[in-house]
Amino acid sequence: MTTTTSAGLLELSDAHAAHTYHPLPVVISRAEGVWVTDVEGGRYLDLLAAYSAINFGHGNPRLVARAMEQLERVTLVSRAFEHDQFGPFVSELAGLCGKDMVLPMNSGAEGVETALKTARKWGYEVKGVPPGQANIITFHGNFHGRTTTIISFSDDPDARDSYGPYTPGFRSVPYGDVEALRAAVDDATVGVLVEPVQGEAGVNVPPPGFLRAVRELCTEANVLMIDDEIQAGLGRTGYTFAADHEGVVPDVYILGKALGGGIIPVSAVAADRDVLGVFRPGQHGSTFGGNPLACAIGREVVAMLQEGTYQRNSAELGAYLHERLAGLPGVERVSGRGLWAGLHLGRAARPVSERLMELGVLAKETHETVLRLAPPLVITREELDWGLERLETALAGG
Repeated sequence: MTTTTSAGLLELSDAHAAHTYHPLPVVISRAEGVWVTDVEGGRYLDLLAAYSAINFGHGNPRLVARAMEQLERVTLVSRAFEHDQFGPFVSELAGLCGKDMVLPMNSGAEGVETALKTARKWGYEVKGVPPGQANIITFHGNFHGRTTTIISFSDDPDARDSYGPYTPGFRSVPYGDVEALRAAVDDATVGVLVEPVQGEAGVNVPPPGFLRAVRELCTEANVLMIDDEIQAGLGRTGYTFAADHEGVVPDVYILGKALGGGIIPVSAVAADRDVLGVFRPGQHGSTFGGNPLACAIGREVVAMLQEGTYQRNSAELGAYLHERLAGLPGVERVSGRGLWAGLHLGRAARPVSERLMELGVLAKETHETVLRLAPPLVITREELDWGLERLETALAGG
């Protein structure tokens, strides 16, 4: 069956794709910058940016040019061989993070799994935790992916229910509660896995000083602070990393989404040699992890971030965004940092998303009552104003 209409394409998806998402009924066929176009030619302002994977805009010319150049040379050799993009990529990304080493993977969930394995291996071989006893502390409301291990420490029933038995070795405490974290840490704790801003939970920012307190506690207890910057990092909140807001340097960074420039899945774990140096050949890896195309694109992303333009735009327009959002009707509170905001409505947010789509703006609800906004970092003030005007209309029921 061949069809080119939105209705026909949506019908195909509904009939043959597993229903793991509830997308808005729009079918995109082209995109550029902050704008996307559906198959009928309807144009929309993208205020989601693929959950931060499109931080640099759709079809960013620098990234597309770098990808096209690499596509004509070599795209995959597996890690059985070296290639000319791998060494420069890991070196340049390590430099951006201020770390010694990088372990590249593909999806964000793979990055998280890699960090968990790193912490456990470090705990047994460096810290000296007895075999099989390591534990990792996580936080209520977390979202780190949907693998079997990751959903084992989730408290979201949609992500967790009907997938047991669950992987042991995790303890969850309230997000932002330093004393609960302190009480949960013991001699067998090897890591604290934290989101510097909880995206899926509603773009929740922790209390002031929380990340610094986590850093201090981890240092005192000889525990790895593992910072999941997959959605929050790489310019989204106005800094290269969201943890930079508190001047915190974790032991382990987990990166993803925007690292692939919206072109290819790229994730990575960055840490110093005394942490990532625990791995030996054959103990972890991925056929596609660190492939030539991914490394070439990742190198360009790092170069763009080194310039600081995207971070500054996010900080400056982010302040303006939050100022404008605070006065909108029907909003109980606004959370977030930089060009990332959660509008807590106290009512179903899906109808607002659907009305926005009708008005030419794409955004998405999370946790039922929160509307999440995360435009590409290349958005202009004029484009942002255009979207906010329609957001106000949608919130007012117009």
